[in-house]
Amino acid sequence: MLDVSDPSLSLRVALVVSVVVAALFLKSRLNYLAIPKLRKPARARSTDCMVVIPARNEERSIARAIRSFPHDSVIVVDDHSEDRTAQTAREAGAGVLEAPDLPRGAVGKSNACLAGARVLTSKWILFADADTSYEPVILDAVVAHAETGDLAFLSIYPRPEGDTFSERLLAPFATALYFSGVAPRRNSTAIFNGQGILVRRDAYEFVGTHGAVLSSLIEDVKLAGLGLRHRLKFGVARADDCGRVQFREPWRAVERAAFRFTMGNPAAGVTIMLATVSIALWLPVLIWLLAVRHWLAAAVFALLPAMVTISWYRDGRALLAPLAIYWMLPIMCNGCLAAVTGRPVKWKGRVI
Repeated sequence: MLDVSDPSLSLRVALVVSVVVAALFLKSRLNYLAIPKLRKPARARSTDCMVVIPARNEERSIARAIRSFPHDSVIVVDDHSEDRTAQTAREAGAGVLEAPDLPRGAVGKSNACLAGARVLTSKWILFADADTSYEPVILDAVVAHAETGDLAFLSIYPRPEGDTFSERLLAPFATALYFSGVAPRRNSTAIFNGQGILVRRDAYEFVGTHGAVLSSLIEDVKLAGLGLRHRLKFGVARADDCGRVQFREPWRAVERAAFRFTMGNPAAGVTIMLATVSIALWLPVLIWLLAVRHWLAAAVFALLPAMVTISWYRDGRALLAPLAIYWMLPIMCNGCLAAVTGRPVKWKGRVI
């Protein structure tokens, strides 16, 4: 039977927790840094690339997304929105299409992407989420990156940001947890991210366009898988300096992510949950150290959350990481429960 009053036992437990947490978050950072960084081009290019933004109930963010691209380069496909998404998109300067009715078994995003791509003739197409925004050089940067690597498909990771206090606090921590589970070098298709996907038209049509993944809830991963099957090159790049994505509705976002991991990469989901639970042990162990009067050890251990997340926050918000830990814990548990029980997940007014 464990003797919780034993000071040496509390030190050993604190050491084990520290090592496990440090290892998981170091792995997370290394996984993130393993993704090549998108470089801003030295000079402007003439880029044959158009943008498709599938949008459903995105009135709040669609204008910012549109205005981050060159004028007359964006088509918004309004996926049966129940707000002013279409009107706002027109006012921001985009061409707007109404998404066709969903075929039986189809998913809204793929259906909207397919409709947008059909009306374009550009060599390259960038599919961008409505909650992303970019620097003006983004089209030049992504096409240059793809052409340099002879890529047919390129997935872009924008930097997550938030508007509210909770979103700004949780976004870096959620990203750190995500990259504790994914491994870019070992499973490159699993990290293919639909927030921004550049496709070369000929390759996109060769694999069957979004029509080949209409019924998939992980259409981005499936597109990468089709590319891999047909021996087409694909890659991933992080847009730290020229792209942003809004981390909104954390409860729904994490629930949806857990659902996706269950379908496409269960091992990653287990690792992410392990990282969540491991760092959540911080507070009970800290209280234990204080209870047995290990003052110096408690003072050092108290800094553990800030030390393992400072590279993600990059500012004083790392000192608030304990708030993020226990704010995120019930969100992660809810997402895990939804995935395990098969509970329907609601996203933008639809059940997926």
